[in-house]
Amino acid sequence: MTKFALIQFIFLFLIVFTASGQKVKYKDIFGLLNNKRYEEAEPFLKRYLKETNDNPNAYLYMGVIYQEKSAKDDVLKQTDRAVSHMDSAIFFYDKAYKSITEKELKRNDEFYQAYNRRDLRTGEFGVKLSDIQFDLEKKMEGLRERIDRVKMVKHYFTLADTLYRRSNDLFKAIKSSYPAEQSLYLRGDEKLLKTLTSLAVRFDSCVKVFEHYRSSSATIGRTGYDQALSMNPINDYSTDGISGANFLLDDVEVWDYKKFADNVKTAIQKDIIPMRDLLVSYDVEINKLREKLSKDSMSVKSALTSLIDKLLLEKLKKYDKDPLPMDLFSLKISELEYRSALLEHKPYRDSSDIHFRKKLLDTELIYLNKLDSIASKLTPEEIDRESEDYAHFVTNTYSNTVVLKAYVKGLKEYADREKRAKNSEAEEIQNALRWIIAGADSIPAMLDAGSQIFKPLVLVDEKYTAGLRYADSVQVSGYFATITPSRVAEVNVTFPVDHSRFKLEDLPVCRGLVFSDTGGQLYFVMLYNEKKTDDNKIAATLAKIYRSDGLAWSVDYRLEFAPTEILFKPETGEVTIKGEAEESIVDKNGKMK
Repeated sequence: MTKFALIQFIFLFLIVFTASGQKVKYKDIFGLLNNKRYEEAEPFLKRYLKETNDNPNAYLYMGVIYQEKSAKDDVLKQTDRAVSHMDSAIFFYDKAYKSITEKELKRNDEFYQAYNRRDLRTGEFGVKLSDIQFDLEKKMEGLRERIDRVKMVKHYFTLADTLYRRSNDLFKAIKSSYPAEQSLYLRGDEKLLKTLTSLAVRFDSCVKVFEHYRSSSATIGRTGYDQALSMNPINDYSTDGISGANFLLDDVEVWDYKKFADNVKTAIQKDIIPMRDLLVSYDVEINKLREKLSKDSMSVKSALTSLIDKLLLEKLKKYDKDPLPMDLFSLKISELEYRSALLEHKPYRDSSDIHFRKKLLDTELIYLNKLDSIASKLTPEEIDRESEDYAHFVTNTYSNTVVLKAYVKGLKEYADREKRAKNSEAEEIQNALRWIIAGADSIPAMLDAGSQIFKPLVLVDEKYTAGLRYADSVQVSGYFATITPSRVAEVNVTFPVDHSRFKLEDLPVCRGLVFSDTGGQLYFVMLYNEKKTDDNKIAATLAKIYRSDGLAWSVDYRLEFAPTEILFKPETGEVTIKGEAEESIVDKNGKMK
């Protein structure tokens, strides 16, 4: 600490503890002022001015103190105080300006040494009144301009902040009315478009005003702020766009409401509004086909294929992954597909080919199950919830949701009735496929068809079957039947077997083999009991059957081995009965060679 500073400190200390009853001397205060220790001098100078009103230099320095204070004020957070300080500075500068005279300068020239200048004309140093007045004029003019600029900076800053807050509030209001992004687009109307326009304009104004703030801020020099807007896109409607912004930060993160509003407006105007009319038109076209089907009793399946608008579906799915109109279109189309299938299949319902009839029925059930599935999905609650997004479509196609729900309910009941009938028909067809009709007999065509009389030992799907026929517990014979699509046997032959070796209780150890030529004109059927006889033989019966003439012969054998395969030589008419390691040959008349 210098000697002078120490003296000043002691002086201030003495003033604090002794000034309560004594008058403050200006010369004592001037020591602080002259050393620019304005904060320390201010309370004493204010007290001095309360007691003295004829010291121009005190006014001048009071103006300097207020100007210095205003320079330290935060122009955004302490705007009013900064303006007040500048107004006070102007006030005291003006008082000094009006009261400083030549006489004052001569009498107190030591107080004005800051204005001591060399006279260019005379070359002598001195203090001129005109220099002081000019400096004060410049100070007051500069402060008045700064006041205007500070006010303008604060105005633009406040306006930008306010516009952003209003943009944020408007976005929240939109979100409150349209909580889901899907609804925002699908329910878009003129009111929403106007609101979006307001949002875009308001945010755009915010950005422009913020640029005015930055420009005006540059006119007042260093402010301690250097903000820049950082635009964040609203990518997730459910979470983005809600938070506010702090315009006092250097990096001011804001939501780009203009881009959001413009994108939504474009989507509503270019996609949603035209799409609404397309949906209604699409429904009208489906209704025309339904009317044609009912009126002309004509299938419209081919027309339905060309009617399906995949482009419309893809465009709509951009805004709704599971759109109600598409479910309704699918519901209507599946009904038309089912009714068209009924009309197309009508001429073939009496076909003798049970498999063909089953195929037709399976196709009908596919359409019917689709119809039932969609109708089940469209519950009254689902319709009420989804209809809000498609008010235009519902109003222009079904009048209201009451009619729409009744329509869906009617189709669901229709699908239920038809399914019961078709499932019953399917059971009948499936049961018919289990049996071969041969006169009064029903021969199993499938292994799961239980019969008290016919016991299949061989069953080749959709070709033939062979086994044992038990008229009662004693009388047994072999049988062979071809399996046809109509399930009416073209070849149905019975042949005698050894009753003693093919009893009903022997059935678990009875086996069968069948040979068929490539044209299905000749068959050899071998039935055998793999349990050996008392003389260690295998009892077997071989039958030769022609498609055209039926049974040619059947012969009982006692084989040395269990047969595993039957081979036929057309050139000799011989049959080879093969075992694991042995074989036997039978001539064309059934005689064992």
